[in-house]
Amino acid sequence: MKRSIRVPFSALLLLMVAMCALLSFRVAVVVRGVIGGGGDAAGAAEDADVISAALLQLSAADPGEATLRKDAEFLLGGDIPQAVRPGRIDGTWRLEFGHLEARPRPDMRAPIRLLLPKDYGIIPVFRRALRDWYSRLLFEPEVMSELPDLVKLPIDSHHARLRSSGSDGGGEPLGPPGSAHGELIDSHDLVIRLNNARITGFRRHVGSRTSLSFINSNILHQCARREGCFCHPYGADVPIVAYTCQAAHFLDYALCNASDPLLLVTDPRFDVLCARIVKYYSLKDFAETTGRPLDQWGTAHDEQMFHYSSGFQAVMLAVGLCEEVSVFGFGKSTSAKHHYHTNQRAELDLHDYEAEYAVYRDLVRRPHAIPFLNESGFPVPRLVFYHPDY
Repeated sequence: MKRSIRVPFSALLLLMVAMCALLSFRVAVVVRGVIGGGGDAAGAAEDADVISAALLQLSAADPGEATLRKDAEFLLGGDIPQAVRPGRIDGTWRLEFGHLEARPRPDMRAPIRLLLPKDYGIIPVFRRALRDWYSRLLFEPEVMSELPDLVKLPIDSHHARLRSSGSDGGGEPLGPPGSAHGELIDSHDLVIRLNNARITGFRRHVGSRTSLSFINSNILHQCARREGCFCHPYGADVPIVAYTCQAAHFLDYALCNASDPLLLVTDPRFDVLCARIVKYYSLKDFAETTGRPLDQWGTAHDEQMFHYSSGFQAVMLAVGLCEEVSVFGFGKSTSAKHHYHTNQRAELDLHDYEAEYAVYRDLVRRPHAIPFLNESGFPVPRLVFYHPDY
């Protein structure tokens, strides 16, 4: 499918920051590893075909997605009352500390809460949003060409200044040591920051402009507990795009979207595409580095919880929106912090960052070889990663 209204931006990702420039665009990436072969050429080629087929098949199986579907079906069933009146609260819900709390199924990851009583009206909104999302939880790689329509058009309809919008920031990041890319970052027309990474006091390193805030729904869940669902460290006019970690978080979306029309949720087809790509590279790396059977990957990576990182999907979003992309803050030394704006040093076990770095390298060097993405017919833009490993 031909891409429509492709945004003429360059994109930059800064540890938790991505940006796109209007007239010139840049992007950076990191990738590693190839499954090695042995023996004669014909035998090696045959083995490679078998391994590739196995990788593709296993990558398409996502236990985490199955859990997400169960949660969505549970929430779309008869367990959430359309209207709650005293004495008529459904058996799966209970009153607790002034909230309406859902009794989760044993395998549901978190309870759900609604403020009483003013927020009951959001239940139909919640169900409509979740039902629409659930109906599109499919593998359709062509979604890459639709991202400008899915993301940019809704934002532009509310916020015509998207290309030049900026913010004063709202936090205090630690700034990546040894880098002073602030002015370069700010020179891009679209600047995407991740998970509300702080910038105050570190503008020399990370810049000061923000055009789009990309977060995961765990952060949105925290914001939903604040007065007015405040989730705008970069300014109230900065649009937010969130990807869904849990179906229950659509309650947070319904609550916050009522007061914030600039809040969007990633298309689930885009989520599925990202999940398959990262799992493929993780499986491949596992086979190369351990020599163990592929069916043991799930034990090594806790396949029920395995998921791509926010940063990975933000990079892919920039790829879908921009003609050139620049990425900052991806990849790190063993002595560096995981995020420049926190004290965390260890990487999260539910992500496979090495696999994601491998995808980045292929985005830069051979995007046509990336499984699943190469089924989309999507022309990958030029990427530049501002990191010595890329």
